Amino acid sequence: MRNLKHLNWMIYLIAMVAIVLFLGSGKPIKIVGLFFVSGLAIGSLYALGGIGIVVLYRATGVLNFANGAAGAAGVMLAWQFADWGIWGPFTWLVAIFVALIISLVYGRLIAPLLAWREPVVKAVATLGFALIILGIVSFIWEDDPRKFALPSDKIGVYILGLRVTVTRLIAFAASICIVIGIYFYLYHTKVGLQMRSLANDRDLSALLGIPILKVETIAWGISGVIAGFTGLMFGDLIRLEPFVITFMVIPSIAAAVCGRLDNLILVLIGGLSMGVIESLLTLSQVFKGVRPIAPFVIAAVVLLWYQRGRRLTFSGTD
Repeated sequence: MRNLKHLNWMIYLIAMVAIVLFLGSGKPIKIVGLFFVSGLAIGSLYALGGIGIVVLYRATGVLNFANGAAGAAGVMLAWQFADWGIWGPFTWLVAIFVALIISLVYGRLIAPLLAWREPVVKAVATLGFALIILGIVSFIWEDDPRKFALPSDKIGVYILGLRVTVTRLIAFAASICIVIGIYFYLYHTKVGLQMRSLANDRDLSALLGIPILKVETIAWGISGVIAGFTGLMFGDLIRLEPFVITFMVIPSIAAAVCGRLDNLILVLIGGLSMGVIESLLTLSQVFKGVRPIAPFVIAAVVLLWYQRGRRLTFSGTD
């Protein structure tokens, strides 16, 4: 089984390399490199969003569509404070704190009421919550052009002759560090063991005396912090628009699907590859029109490949 998994992802990596070479063929190396680096930054955000979704799903069984909305609310408030001239680091912490509070409010007040409902009901409930947050944010901040910038945008390093901003490096490094940190947290701490127990069998975990509410609250908190940081990076690197940031959760879920809502390393690989392919599609006159749907096509192909010869259900059982 392990050899089969390695073979699957070897095939995936070979396919991604082939696509990159195909899209970059005939183009100047520096141009390809520029779009490749840009794609890694975008893919890092997809991966970060996917990691938050997977951590929460493994502990609670909730596929959270409200992650992007929480990040959007946080970064919009951070922009407002920055516009008022408030100290930068404080505004960044505000963005993360707001996303954390939004996540905990849902996790403590709403999610427990749906704990025994079907997965599709839980997922749709988070989507409704996301739309409520988006409506509130859109009411407070009208749809005007805005720019949110971090000081790290002004600092760059040269890699293979290309100038890369420190913000992009932070996004990329954060995705890797968070995967490593959460992996050790899940496998080397008591709470991590309890989270994995909940993921395997919620009913049995309750019988064994695991404090479900406490463990789930921690999972919602981790997810909220990641959502806040991701929204902050997205508002800087992509666009500061609540609607766009809210529905960033869709490619993030696509990245999570690449990891089958379980494997964080595969979520990271999936998110990075999606960002790179999406960025490089801009160079193709023929395929640039499919750029917005690239993450979903990749996730669908991966899911179909995994499920070949098996029956797929929403709950993940065969």
